[in-house]
Amino acid sequence: MIDFLIIGQGLAGSLLAWELIQRGCKVVIVDNGRENASQVAAGLINPVTGMRFVKSADVDTLLPTAKHCYSQLADFFQQDFYSEKPMLRIFRSDSEFTNAHKRLSTPDYQAYLGDIQQPGKAIDNLATPFGFLKQKKTGYLLTRPLLSCLKAFFIANDSYRQADFDYRDIQLQPSLRWQDIAPKQIIFCEGYQATQNPWFCWLPFQPVKGEILTLQHQTELPDKILNYGNWLIPLNAHQIRIGATFDRENLDTQPTEQGKNDLLNALNQVSPGLTQANLINHQANIRPCTQDRQPFIGLHPQHKQLAIFNGFGAKGSLQIPWYSRHFADALLNGAPLPHSSNIQRHYETHFTG
Repeated sequence: MIDFLIIGQGLAGSLLAWELIQRGCKVVIVDNGRENASQVAAGLINPVTGMRFVKSADVDTLLPTAKHCYSQLADFFQQDFYSEKPMLRIFRSDSEFTNAHKRLSTPDYQAYLGDIQQPGKAIDNLATPFGFLKQKKTGYLLTRPLLSCLKAFFIANDSYRQADFDYRDIQLQPSLRWQDIAPKQIIFCEGYQATQNPWFCWLPFQPVKGEILTLQHQTELPDKILNYGNWLIPLNAHQIRIGATFDRENLDTQPTEQGKNDLLNALNQVSPGLTQANLINHQANIRPCTQDRQPFIGLHPQHKQLAIFNGFGAKGSLQIPWYSRHFADALLNGAPLPHSSNIQRHYETHFTG
């Protein structure tokens, strides 16, 4: 008997399936095997963001859960997936410098913020005219190798089916079925494609296209993540990834000249030496962001055998481990979901039946 059929093997579907399997559930995950947004994403975890240096909601809870989850997966697969690296936040204006100073005096920010360097303190090959700040507890998830290991695990566990999923293959009456499988519940984790899902397309998604470049270079750089409005992740001494663009209009997965030029121009402002770098990869995909910036988790208002676990946007690697655990508690033990992520918050305003 299959307990859960999970649609989509991105980070959300994979970590939820892993959590449910650890709790003894029989799970089948269905995926088309093509590149998804999680594989393209940088997996960046940055607890304090924006020009006003605001701490991510619930980061004090989310971050330890995420690190514990990735550490367990590292033990199981005998390879590391999470790279903890400090971040240099390069100020782009005097007001950013001032905002950062204010935050440093706030007690609950001190675990995440290090020293501020005044304007004029240079770093090799980086322009820092307004100074910079060292941020702590930042890092990035190696999503592609992690998803690859989990896929192999699901296949070995007889829990993976590669197929082009068609919503019309789902039968709700007299009992729930998809092809030859009769699960107790179907959970949709299909990223931005949920906007086409006949049961959940009413949810207020706000998909955003993002482009990322991988570059080969010969410039000496600090072994730290850089944030200068965009971000730069050093993969090794001579390779970096930079990103990411935000495009709400052109929702396709094609890399564009415009995206590439925007990223290279921003990089050129902060490190002119890197303009000689060679482009070795250019990727684009679509983040499943939501209008209120909170995930979409919960059961369909009329068909309780259908559920969704989606909408993590650019914060998936930070949020998904904690929410996987809590959604598993809700599915298996009837535990309540946090109101901010429960799709019940949109039943009255968006669900027309």
